[in-house]
Amino acid sequence: MKAVATRVLSASVTLRDGPRAGERRATGPGLLILLGVGLDDDEAAVRKLVEKILVLRVFSNAEGKFDKSVVDVKGELLLISQFTLLASLKGGRRPDFTGAARPEKAEPLCRLAAELLAASGLTVRAGEFGASMAVESVNDGPVTIVVDTAAF
Repeated sequence: MKAVATRVLSASVTLRDGPRAGERRATGPGLLILLGVGLDDDEAAVRKLVEKILVLRVFSNAEGKFDKSVVDVKGELLLISQFTLLASLKGGRRPDFTGAARPEKAEPLCRLAAELLAASGLTVRAGEFGASMAVESVNDGPVTIVVDTAAF
């Protein structure tokens, strides 16, 4: 499972198609999380990833050092499913997405990630799985961390 966590001043997603087209979901300061689910990912991987994201010390203390987590600063979270994080470029110029989980497996794991993040007590908004979306963010820092469960 891979995620890209970006510290943001604000972030939003606007649904571009489907019955909720035009609906906008926004957050204040916190993290924008892009989440990719791989073929071998399961509930244990989701729990591991969420635990890591919630304790990432990427927010500054009074001395300007990274010493606080999103929980410490009571930040907000915007979670967006993004299978393209699992792209392979081994075959040339066109990305190969065969390493990404099929929607019937990935969608429940993305929902679980949102539920676990919300269980922290923080405000969590999410995109719409499989929908075309416009994602906007005002990055803070910028601070962007790649979180890959295969690495820990």
